Amino acid sequence: MNFSRALFYVFAVFLVCASVMAAPEPRWKIFKKIEKVGQNIRDGIIKAGPAVAVVGQAATIAHGK
Repeated sequence: MNFSRALFYVFAVFLVCASVMAAPEPRWKIFKKIEKVGQNIRDGIIKAGPAVAVVGQAATIAHGK
């Protein structure tokens, strides 16, 4: 019984993967635009990291005296 259940799940996953790969590419690429915005935000945070660290150190020095 467990083998038949496992075989059913493997077959179901295979069917889902096959249907996703065979689906035509959508004309409205909203998810690609959202992904691009997310990548831009991530890149901006990475580039701003050193500047934020310097400002933090300066604030620490100013409050320390």
